[in-house]
Amino acid sequence: MTTTSLIQQRICLTVQGTVQGVGFRPFVYQLAIAMGLRGGVKNTPQGALIDLEGSESALKQFLRRLQQEIPPPAAIQTLTQQSLALQGFDRFQIWPSDRAGDAATAQILPDLATCPACLRDIFDPHNRRYHYPFTSCTHCGPRFSIITALPYDRPHTTMAGFELCAACAAEYGNPSDRRFHAQPNACPRCGPQLEFWPTTEQPSTPMQQAIAALRQGNIVAIKGLGGFQLLVDAQQGAAVERLRQRKHRPDKPLALMYATLAQVRRDCEVSEAADHLLTSAPAPIVLLPKRPGPTLLATAIAPHTTHLGVMLPTTPLHHLLLQQYGSPLVATSGNPAGEPLCTDNPAAHQQLAAIADGFLVHNRPIQRPMDDSVVQIVQGRPQILRHARGYAPQAIQLTSGVETNPRILALGAHLKSAIALSLGTQVVLSQHIGDLETPQAIARLEQTVADWLTLYRCQPTALACDLHPDYSSTGLAQALAQRWQTPLIAVQHHYAHGLAAMAEHRLTAPVLAVAWDGTGYGPDQTIWGGEFLQITDQGFERLAHLRRFALPGGDRCSREPRRTAIALLYACYGDEAFAMTDLAPMQAFSAPQREVLHQMLTGSFNSPMTSSMGRLFDGVAALIGLPQTVSFEGQAAIALECAAAEGSVSGDYPFIVSATQPAVIDWRPMVQAVVCDRRQGVAAPMIAAKFHCTLVEVMGAIAQRAGVAQVVLTGGCFQNRILSEQAIQYLRDRGFAPYWHQRVPPNDGCIAVGQVLAALRHLAHSRS
Repeated sequence: MTTTSLIQQRICLTVQGTVQGVGFRPFVYQLAIAMGLRGGVKNTPQGALIDLEGSESALKQFLRRLQQEIPPPAAIQTLTQQSLALQGFDRFQIWPSDRAGDAATAQILPDLATCPACLRDIFDPHNRRYHYPFTSCTHCGPRFSIITALPYDRPHTTMAGFELCAACAAEYGNPSDRRFHAQPNACPRCGPQLEFWPTTEQPSTPMQQAIAALRQGNIVAIKGLGGFQLLVDAQQGAAVERLRQRKHRPDKPLALMYATLAQVRRDCEVSEAADHLLTSAPAPIVLLPKRPGPTLLATAIAPHTTHLGVMLPTTPLHHLLLQQYGSPLVATSGNPAGEPLCTDNPAAHQQLAAIADGFLVHNRPIQRPMDDSVVQIVQGRPQILRHARGYAPQAIQLTSGVETNPRILALGAHLKSAIALSLGTQVVLSQHIGDLETPQAIARLEQTVADWLTLYRCQPTALACDLHPDYSSTGLAQALAQRWQTPLIAVQHHYAHGLAAMAEHRLTAPVLAVAWDGTGYGPDQTIWGGEFLQITDQGFERLAHLRRFALPGGDRCSREPRRTAIALLYACYGDEAFAMTDLAPMQAFSAPQREVLHQMLTGSFNSPMTSSMGRLFDGVAALIGLPQTVSFEGQAAIALECAAAEGSVSGDYPFIVSATQPAVIDWRPMVQAVVCDRRQGVAAPMIAAKFHCTLVEVMGAIAQRAGVAQVVLTGGCFQNRILSEQAIQYLRDRGFAPYWHQRVPPNDGCIAVGQVLAALRHLAHSRS
């Protein structure tokens, strides 16, 4: 050993990333002790700070091992080093957290499913946490749903009101224990407790009362990690139907919770990727293909679909319930139709009283609501459809060169509402909030904005919103901009979609964005939705779009695909369309109703024009005899996708692409061919499959014309697995580089991310 290597040095490391609530400080402590280093580690509002003194060789070895051996889910995003004068530390310690400072930028860990070690604890009769439903450690349990402030310490969580008993305090203070500084740490003596309402005189536990109620076919509202869920026996058809009736949810598929993966395999086909997702720390609802053959599941769980939404237990409470119950349960969000998720015990009892027969509750407060995340698998990779428990909040790193000094708060869209906030070199996406269709949902958006600005100790320097003037999120953004006297940047909907995909994949312009959805407000004040945008460094250019068609009744078309189908027929055949009474959409209306629709279309009365691909899906679905009316968004398109999954076909329908700029994609030859096939008795699955192939050919035609290598697939239409996978393969085969959403949803849940990026671009260009 050289004399130089023995010279004592001091370095200070500033660490950003996933370093709070994941056992990072105990890992640093043990590593520093092993290396014979002195100093300390502490949490800060920005991440973690490590102050070290020791020999040069020991410090170098510490730095190497810190980055190579960090245990998941901890992750280092940035690490900066500063040399300082020796302080004379005599040992290494874990110091109290810093609570002061600038805006908090520390990454907050999402809630994590129960780890194997804690599962062993709750099922070990000799463990003091045997059957305790709130067991957790630094590797699992609540995080984002209980944190009240940064840095992440117990006084800054909803566990602050539960004083640790001596045994739990000893674990909490022992750096070698996996519960060292596990903020939700608790046991039956000092932690949260269960209750069942209404209580019975029978000498049984709350868990046993809940199980008895479920066996009797009752609906039980359970307080989960981020809010209430409604549970019912998945094998009792009458109970499932009762849940649908009471919740006013006639058609939308219901999610299932199974005790084990082996039980899932009895009803679903589980790929290796699905296996990994189901058993991962986020533990989302995963969309899995139904296994053919007989099943014990109630047919009303997911009628007319090819997939089931399935999850495994996510908390000790769910593990204990499912293990003792023995068969799968329906587990759907605990909220009345159109309203936000319930989180508070008294409020839930009041709001869910007309739905639930019993309530399994606990006394640990939920700081912020958190739905279950929903994920599907596209091309063997996970694709988040609902960004919530286990994934939110998510930090998305921006490409180098993007100006991020401004603090941008983006309010998102109207459906699948979520917000985003720029923090340094990253954009943080919130949890799914929901559709802003009710005053309660709008109030939840306002609460989420206030919560985020308090949590991140941030005052925005600018706001971003959707271009649509009537969105509730736009209205809130306008009110906040006026209150705070900050700039407001309105962002075109499909441009935001494209930028969100670019941010996720860290792409730089030029990019061709295929942005297909139900509706988005265009700068020409028409409804867009079947768009091809070339995104440049300066903004975007509309390269192509679907030929516009009328929507008789406006928004009513989203609930009545039959209206859209008639509009498509009118665009193809004019007045003769109304003589085609052999077609399902015409049969779905009486003669007087058809006459009203005729007048609306001929007089352009209450019939706004659109280029929406989502509405084209709806119209074609209705044309071939699929749902004429729907009860949830995307129902007709899902039916068309499911039909396509049953069909097999080669070739495609005709379409025309104009030579204009932007190019107009004329779908009328396709619709006329669909009508011809339908009248000749071609089965709906064959037509649906051919329709999907045609849309892929449309993409290819415009991509070839644009000549841009990078192509992103974005918008709600790309929740369609068949469409996405066929498009990805088609584009790859022709030399393009296709990208699709994986970490953020393809639907409007991604809009806020794109709005932030658009606002940053706008501000940067305005200064140049």
